[in-house]
Amino acid sequence: MIKRWLCSWPASFRHRKSSARTMRRKKLLSIVGAVLLAGAAPVFSRPLAAPQTTKKPTSNKTTHTRRRRRPPKPRGQTAPTPERIKEIQSALQREGAYSAEPTGKWDASTADAMKKFQTAHGLTPTGKVDALSLQKLGLGSETAGKGAPLPSASTTDHPSGAS
Repeated sequence: MIKRWLCSWPASFRHRKSSARTMRRKKLLSIVGAVLLAGAAPVFSRPLAAPQTTKKPTSNKTTHTRRRRRPPKPRGQTAPTPERIKEIQSALQREGAYSAEPTGKWDASTADAMKKFQTAHGLTPTGKVDALSLQKLGLGSETAGKGAPLPSASTTDHPSGAS
């Protein structure tokens, strides 16, 4: 009776005699199972990540050289040079908006003179150099502040039915 309590296997397994071949097979299966479990453990223990997409090359030829980056182009308008500021101050002086001698430095008196000139000519008084102000001063181009030209209707074109 004591043996029965010590062994919890069912009676069919307790009394079965195993051959050497079955013992080897059981041993091999248990080793294979252990290896599979050990190999699968790292796969299931890490969190699932989003699938990574790879970029396809846009051209057929492949290059292995690195391309040098070009320096960025300056955006917007750059500050006028001291010579250009002297021209603007001279033009403002000629128009009667600037009373000091041209210095080539954009200071508060130059900004005030520009505001005064812009107000007198119906422009928005910002005190900053813009295309319309330069045009009114006679220092800008003829097309400054105007939109792109519209294509004119040609008078030589005839409808397809008329000759």
